[in-house]
Amino acid sequence: MEFQLNEDQQMLRDMVRQFVEKEAKPTVAERDEQAIWPGALVKQMGELGLLGVAVSEEYGGAGLDYISYAIVIEELSRVDASLGVIASVNNSLVCYGIEKYGSEEQKRELLTSLAAGRTLGAFSLSEPGAGSDAAAQRTTAVRDGDSYVINGVKNWVTNGDHADTIILMTMTDPSKGVKGITAFLVDTREPGCRVVKVENKLGIRSAHSSQMAYDDFRVPASRRLGEEGQGFKIAMTILNAGRIGIAAQALGIAQGAYEEALAYTKVREQFGKPIHEFQAVGFTLADMATRIKAARLLTYDAAWRKDQHLDYVKDAAMAKVFASETAMWTATKAVQLHGSNGYSKEYPVERYFRDAKITEIYEGTSEIQRLVISREITRD
Repeated sequence: MEFQLNEDQQMLRDMVRQFVEKEAKPTVAERDEQAIWPGALVKQMGELGLLGVAVSEEYGGAGLDYISYAIVIEELSRVDASLGVIASVNNSLVCYGIEKYGSEEQKRELLTSLAAGRTLGAFSLSEPGAGSDAAAQRTTAVRDGDSYVINGVKNWVTNGDHADTIILMTMTDPSKGVKGITAFLVDTREPGCRVVKVENKLGIRSAHSSQMAYDDFRVPASRRLGEEGQGFKIAMTILNAGRIGIAAQALGIAQGAYEEALAYTKVREQFGKPIHEFQAVGFTLADMATRIKAARLLTYDAAWRKDQHLDYVKDAAMAKVFASETAMWTATKAVQLHGSNGYSKEYPVERYFRDAKITEIYEGTSEIQRLVISREITRD
């Protein structure tokens, strides 16, 4: 593994950094405050190739590696974690799932548009009674001729109220447990699919998360992703890849909070000198920088292993749990170093603090990541 970014990766990082600094940063506070969906920025991300980074060029993507994908999500999230998760969902939860499990027809019909950013995707697994217990699906899909009829309610569908295509997990045979779960590619424009509400969230407020209902929603059998009963396996495989994206998002949040804290401690003076010169502050900054570097190495290592077609389940879980907890710790310390100003919305560290928390929860809580890791390291 190379520890130096190659020229293409450096150019990609610089391009994304320039985009978010120029286009996203001026409006990030307002969009967060008012929970404004960043439609124009999402369109620009699509035009820049950021919504299908690792999708092969044959299907409209940029054809880059997963380290490049991690770089993109980190750089977006360093300024705006909402943009980071919007892109992460479309890339690793939707495009990756269709490219890996979709039919050639599904790839041509749906993936090419999603990867190019002409349409937007979402992933729908969680339900009111199925969070960490993802197998407890209550949304049903009943075969009726050449179609399935779907009924149920889904929670926390990021991008849901703006998505054109949703990878939806349903129960087709409750008697088979996890082997009775089936995945579908849902066209949200069809009748019977509706947004119940958009959640009023603590953080990443510009990225909308919706509760969605399916009322006798009819989907053609040709839109089934994989075979009947393969849905749980598909969902878990997709989430393994998705954890790299969330690790990268958490890494970006941590980096952004650290940069704000470092800059602030250089200009804020107490007792006649900049506060970074006090050992307690300097040691905190040192710990921030150290934890962030460790999180970056874990994240890039998991991405590298995926690029090399090696088993990366444990590594993605390690990256996700460490990077997300690093983001929460770093953002908390950044607020502390700002003192009372850290509690004010005039400074961005309170937003990083709020944005960081969700990275310890979605796409597998920290507890679930430790469960995955413990199972992997004790396996014979």
